[in-house]
Amino acid sequence: MRVTVSHLNQEHVVDIQAPATILDVLNELGIHASTVLAVYDETIVPHNSTIEGDLNLELIIVSSGG
Repeated sequence: MRVTVSHLNQEHVVDIQAPATILDVLNELGIHASTVLAVYDETIVPHNSTIEGDLNLELIIVSSGG
């Protein structure tokens, strides 16, 4: 399956075998899960959500500090 990820004003395409999780896609891209929120169809979705077909994801950077 093909997952298109929008992150930092760029689009990344990940070809990955179904089923997979959003965390699997993040790992393929080398993005730490703790640094982003995943958004699908304008809804924030958990990183352990299972993907079973082509889709588009948007990643929103999570800022943290002290």
